[in-house]
Amino acid sequence: MGWSMEGGIERRDDDAECAGPLTLASGLLDTHPDPALILADGRVQAANPRAQRLREAIEGGLAPDILALAAEVGAEGVATVESLVLPADNGSQILEVTLLPLADRRVLALGRDLTLEANLRAALVESRQRYKDLVQISSDFAWEVGKDGRFVFVSPRGALGYGADRLVGHAPDEFLVGQQNGIEAQPSPFGCSHPVDGTEVWMRRANGEVACLRASAAPLLGENGERRGARGLCRDVTLERARDAALGRANNRERLLNYIVRTIRDVVDPSDMLKAAAEATARALGASGCQIFRMEGRAGGHTLAAEFGVRGDAAPIMRTLIAADHHETRLELATVSRYRHEVNGAVCLWRDAEAPPWSDDDRLLIGDVANQIGIANEQITNHERILTLSRTDALTGLFNRRAFFEELGRRYLRLTRERRSAALIYVDLDNFKLVNDAHGHQKGDEALLAVRDLLLSHTRPSDLVARLGGDEFALWLEGADQVVAVRRSTSLVAAGEGLACWSGSAEAPLHLSLGVAVHDPGRPESLQELLARADHAMYEVKRGGKAAWLLAPPATGEGAGDE
Repeated sequence: MGWSMEGGIERRDDDAECAGPLTLASGLLDTHPDPALILADGRVQAANPRAQRLREAIEGGLAPDILALAAEVGAEGVATVESLVLPADNGSQILEVTLLPLADRRVLALGRDLTLEANLRAALVESRQRYKDLVQISSDFAWEVGKDGRFVFVSPRGALGYGADRLVGHAPDEFLVGQQNGIEAQPSPFGCSHPVDGTEVWMRRANGEVACLRASAAPLLGENGERRGARGLCRDVTLERARDAALGRANNRERLLNYIVRTIRDVVDPSDMLKAAAEATARALGASGCQIFRMEGRAGGHTLAAEFGVRGDAAPIMRTLIAADHHETRLELATVSRYRHEVNGAVCLWRDAEAPPWSDDDRLLIGDVANQIGIANEQITNHERILTLSRTDALTGLFNRRAFFEELGRRYLRLTRERRSAALIYVDLDNFKLVNDAHGHQKGDEALLAVRDLLLSHTRPSDLVARLGGDEFALWLEGADQVVAVRRSTSLVAAGEGLACWSGSAEAPLHLSLGVAVHDPGRPESLQELLARADHAMYEVKRGGKAAWLLAPPATGEGAGDE
C-alpha cells in the first residue's frame, strides 16, 4: 500500500481498482485552486499538492471532525461545510472545508483559505475597538450634527447628565450658555465651517449647573463642498477650569498679601506701620476704608490704632468682634487679629453702598491680613515696651533723666512759641542715705516709691514727673504761673513730713527740699537758664537747713528762649 502520482494528483495504490471514478475526481482536484482531496472509509484517497497540510492533519488525527462529517456526507449524500484551524509556520491557517458526496460513498473535500480574510476582519474589529476606546478615554462624548444643526448622533452614554436619546434631535444651542465669569464664550464648534481644536464653550447640565467643555470639531462637506453638518468630540473641563480659577485667585491673594506685607515692612517708624497697613489693605480689597484696632486680650478695651478713609462709630462692630471674632454685613467686613492664639487687635473694612458684596477671596484675604496685623501689633507692643523701658525709671516707673529732658525740650519749644508760663521744680530727698544705712536698700526702695506716690498725687496728667537718679526728682507743671508753683511747692513740703516714718534717724528725718523756677513768657530765657535757676534754688534750700522750698529769682530776660 502506498501513494502514487497520477496527473499531478497523489493517489493511494490500494485504490487502484477504483481508478475509473477516482481518475475523474482526480481531474477535478487538479483544477481546484485551493486544497482539495477525496475521502473514503475514513482515509484520504487522493489530494492535490495544495492539500498537503490538510491531508497531514487528517492522517495525523488532528481533524477528527472532518472524517466524521465525511462519513455522514458519504452515507447520506448531503453536502456540508466545516471550518478547520491548522497549525502553520507563522501562526494558524483557517480553512473552510466543503464536503461533497461522490459515488461509492466517497467524499470530495474542497478547502478555501480564510486566513487572510479572518485576519483582516480581526484587525478591523480591533481597530474599531481601539478607536472606540480612544474616543471614550479622550473625551466625554462624541457627537454629530446634521445639515439642520441638530444632533443626529451622541455617544451612547450621553452627555451632561442627559441620555443620548434626550440630545438627539435637539439643537446644541438649546443647551449653550453665554458669557461666564466675565469671559466671553468662543464661537460654537457645533456650527463650524472649518476644523477647530480646543474651543471652549459653556453648556447647561441636566441638573441646571453650568459646565465648561473643550471641543474639537470638523465640518462634514458634500461632494460639491457644501456643508452637511459637523462632528467632533467634547471633554468636560469644568473641574480643571475651577482648579485653574482657584489657583489664579490664590496667586492673586498672595500677590495682594505680599503688597500689604511689603508696605508694612517698608515703614521705618513703628507708629506709622499700621497707618500704611490700613491704606494698603483697603486698596488691596477694593474697600472704601479700613480701621485697625489694638486690644488687650478678648475682654480688654480697644483703641483705634490706624485709619484710612472716614466712617462712623466702630463700637458696634467691636462689640460683635469681641463676642464672635468675626463680623460681616453686605458693606462691612471685620475680623480679629491674633498673636500666638491671643487676640491683640482687629481689622475692619467697609465699602460704599453700590459696591459688590464681599467674596470668599475677600474673606480669605482679610484673614491673611489679620495674621500679619497680629504680628505687627505684637512688634509695636514690643517696641513700645522697649521704648518704655528705655525712657522710664526701673523702680518707680517715672520718666528717667534722658526721657524727662527730651520731653522737656519739646514742651519748652512749644511753650516759647505759644508764650505761656510753666514751672520747673527740682526735688531732693533730705537724709536719704541714712535710710539705706539704717534699714537696708529694700526699705530705701520703699521710701522712693512713697515719694513717687506723693509727687503723683500733687500733679496733673498733663504735668511731667521724673526720677533723675538716686534721691533726685523733678516736676514740670504745665501752664503753671508763680502763684500755682508756690501753692504746689508749699503743699509738697507739708506732705513731705509724712515721709518721716522711713527715716534712718530721728535726728535726721527723711524730708523734701525743693528748688522752684517759673518761666515768665515776658522774660525770654533758654531752657538751660531755667534749669540752672531751679537747680541753684534747690541747693540754696539744702544749705539753708533743708525741708523747705525756695523760689528762684526771675530770669533777667536776656536769654535766647528758643534753644
